[in-house]
Amino acid sequence: MIHHLSITAHNPQHVAQILAELLQGEAFPFPAANFPDSYVAVPLDSYGTTIDVHPFNTELVPGSGENGFQLKPNPDASIYTATHAAISVPTSEEQICEIAAREGWRSVKRSGFFDVIEVWLENRVLIELLPPTFADQYLAFMEPQALKRFLAAKGTVK
Repeated sequence: MIHHLSITAHNPQHVAQILAELLQGEAFPFPAANFPDSYVAVPLDSYGTTIDVHPFNTELVPGSGENGFQLKPNPDASIYTATHAAISVPTSEEQICEIAAREGWRSVKRSGFFDVIEVWLENRVLIELLPPTFADQYLAFMEPQALKRFLAAKGTVK
């Protein structure tokens, strides 16, 4: 289970507020002084789900000694990233599309192994949202035995 995700944004506070709206939670400034201009979006659920939103160009790099990591600016960072997440949200499909449209962010319903709504935060970071009507499809597809059968049929599991 993924409990925590970190992303970057040009406007971290705004993106955290929109994520909080999609999660039907709240956004707060990051609670550590060494993360300036960073915010967290939290649905305040029983899983401890948290999405950190750091300023664009921020990279987490390995620390030394007892420091697990440190923040480092990268002036040459690409505006795109391979990092993305699928997140179940209590928000309806219609609400998700309305919020994305209001923000001017690309959103599209995508059907494949299961349905998701792709939302491109700031038109650069992908999140795949699973409203309640989609989450059951995802969970059925990812059920361990069903997933193993699917992967074995594709030749990826022996």
